[in-house]
Order: sequence, then C-alpha cells, then structure tokens
Amino acid sequence: MASSGDLADIPSVSLMTELLRRMKCADKPDKRLILVGPPGSGKGTQSPIIKDEYCLCHLATGDMLRAAVAAKTPLGIKAKEAMDNGQLVSDDLVVGIIDEAIKKPSCQKGFILDGFPRTVVQAQKLDEMLENQGTTIDKVLNFAIDDAILEERITGRWIHPSSGRTYHTKFAPPKAPGVDDVTGEPLIQRKDDTAAVLKSRLEAFHKQTKPVIDYYAKKGVVTDLHAEKPPKEVIAEVQKVLSS
Repeated sequence: MASSGDLADIPSVSLMTELLRRMKCADKPDKRLILVGPPGSGKGTQSPIIKDEYCLCHLATGDMLRAAVAAKTPLGIKAKEAMDNGQLVSDDLVVGIIDEAIKKPSCQKGFILDGFPRTVVQAQKLDEMLENQGTTIDKVLNFAIDDAILEERITGRWIHPSSGRTYHTKFAPPKAPGVDDVTGEPLIQRKDDTAAVLKSRLEAFHKQTKPVIDYYAKKGVVTDLHAEKPPKEVIAEVQKVLSS
C-alpha cells in the first residue's frame, strides 16, 4: 500500500495534479483487471477509459520492460542481459517487474494488465506473486469477437503516416478515397493490417490465450464482452461488470 510519504517523490508541479487525483480516487473500489482480446478487438480503445474511470494504472508489459531497462533497475539490467543474448525475458523477471510497478502510488487502486499473462505458467506465477501481497485478480475481461468481424475491421484500416489520423473504408472513410481529409496526402495501410498477417496473429492468439482464459474461468473471474458492438456499448457493458 502506498503511503502519503510517496508524495515527497513527486515534483511540485505535479503535486497538485496528484493530490486532486487522489481526492477523486479516494472512494473508488480497488480493481485488479486483466484485459484479453485479439488484435482489433477494442482493448486499446477501452483500456484508457477504464483506467481513468477506476483510477487504475495501465501495465503493458512491453513498455514496462523497456522502462526498467532504461532506468537500469536490477531487474531491468537482468532483462537487458537476456535480450542482448537473444533470449526471451523469463516469466519470473516479467512478474518481478509487474510486482515492482504495482507498488507505485499510481497503482494504489489497482491495475489493468494488458498483454500478460500469455500462458498458464505466467498466470500461475502472477497469481502466486499477488497472493504474497494478499490480493488476487478481480476480473478478466475477455474481448470476445468473431474472427471474420476482426478481418473486416483491420483490413479496412488506413492511416495518414505523418499525423497518425486513421480511417476505415467502411466505418470511417476519408472524404476522397485513399487520401487524408486535412492534407490531401496519400493514406497507407500498415504491413500488419493485411488478411494474411491477421490470420497468423489470430491463430497464435487463440492457441496461446484459450488455456489462459480457461484457467481464469475455473476461478470464476472471466467475463466475456460483446466486443463486436460499438465502443460506447462495450464501455457500458464494462461498467456494468465492474460495478457488480
């Protein structure tokens, strides 16, 4: 649990923002969540909304690893050694980095884990670490969606590279086909946003993730969301699940 002493570590410019955040968050219930879903299922749209609504910290393991390496923490140094040697960072190291992260003041009310655990062994190690802290995962939000809908969502995505503006041939088309509304410059499609790449990513996702969902389902913490619905309906569903 974070103590008020942690405020000493915060630069004075951010102090007021942090105090206001803590006041707003004081009556929010603690939540420890895992978001699971294939590429294009809407996790990226929903996680910032959930994070702000429930005062949680968002833990994306890839970002956390990079941050630990950059900060040269003991675990970061070990992770860098593994990566420099072309090895995968061990599950124990990743769980250790999560363990460090959730002790920060911003994670006082809980966290959203995104992209982890990917295997049952990782899920078991995560549960073990949380058990040592006297907590558990409250909910696993499964962004369930049909592969065919994902293909339509993803292969229709086009991007204006310099601004990051995104379009969709069906759901949000540009005013003129293939060009950005603002600059008139050509739009591009990401290499990953093709049917062939998506198919292999989905196969890997289902193979890896189904056992993890089954593992948490046995604990009674999995909720399947109707991720094919519009974002506003999905967040309403999330809020209903998290208020129960």
